[in-house]
Amino acid sequence: MDILSQNEIDSLLDALSTGEVQIEECKESKQVEYKQYDFRRPNKFSKEQLRTLQVLHGIFARLLSNFLSGYLRNEIQISVASVDQLTFEDFIRGIPTPTVLTVFSAHPLKGTAIFQFDPMFLFPVIDLFFGGNGEAPSSVRDLTDIELSVARKLSVNILENLALAWKDIVQVEPTIETVETNPYLHRIFSFNEIVVLITFSTQVGETGKGFFNLCLPFPLLDPVMFQMNYQRHYSSQDAAVDDRDKKRLHHWMGFPTVDLTVIAGQSQLSVNDFLQLQEGDVLILDRKVEQDMDVFVGENLKYKAQAGRSGDRLAVQITALVEGGKDV
Repeated sequence: MDILSQNEIDSLLDALSTGEVQIEECKESKQVEYKQYDFRRPNKFSKEQLRTLQVLHGIFARLLSNFLSGYLRNEIQISVASVDQLTFEDFIRGIPTPTVLTVFSAHPLKGTAIFQFDPMFLFPVIDLFFGGNGEAPSSVRDLTDIELSVARKLSVNILENLALAWKDIVQVEPTIETVETNPYLHRIFSFNEIVVLITFSTQVGETGKGFFNLCLPFPLLDPVMFQMNYQRHYSSQDAAVDDRDKKRLHHWMGFPTVDLTVIAGQSQLSVNDFLQLQEGDVLILDRKVEQDMDVFVGENLKYKAQAGRSGDRLAVQITALVEGGKDV
């Protein structure tokens, strides 16, 4: 906007008084297009910061998927479904009941945040914890005291993985403040407070589909907002791994088991010949002695190998990695 000097203002007033300039001409001005702004729901997070939060918690989702799959000995998939900013009131109104709210602090950040678990995620996980098949109940019900205790223990493990994912932004020590089942019982934040709502979709086994939410208020993230620069933190895929991370990885890698199958060769027999097989019979395979054998990890061809011995046991030596792999 141009600012008139005192001389220009005096000249304009003289022109108006003498009639050289008409008042109607002064009223003509270019219309300015204004964008509506809701002061009750201001946008405090930029699009770049929301993208950074999405990438950051995508890492958290992968860490948590690996942890829970090893911890519960079942395949659990977690991914970021959406990242939005809204008021705390809108978040509370969208929560179903019953539910489980884990309110936690993250020292040295001031304030608290919330994990909200959908029953369709929590019940299958609790069922796996007690040795079940990860089945969800036919109807949603309130959690028992024992199930709430398990949910609190699960929350501790989830917060450990959250701190691990956040370490590139800020080193935090999450602590559970309370675990609630009624979102309307306590007013944790002001209803007008702007929060980031990160929704994670979950898959427990083959049928257990659910979700959980992470609610982060603006005051909690405000001290580290300037560090949420996508190019600064995520331009490189390589990250330094400290000794604590290595020990954690080695610990949990010891739990999952995979099927390893070595195929020396194949042979076709008639049913009659198969029924007459006896100990000591020799089968002619479709593979020569000097040819590598196929090594399958699960149902995928991953390696080539040669037969041998390790002490008194039969063994194979990996000779090549199969690019891409294929299903059986």
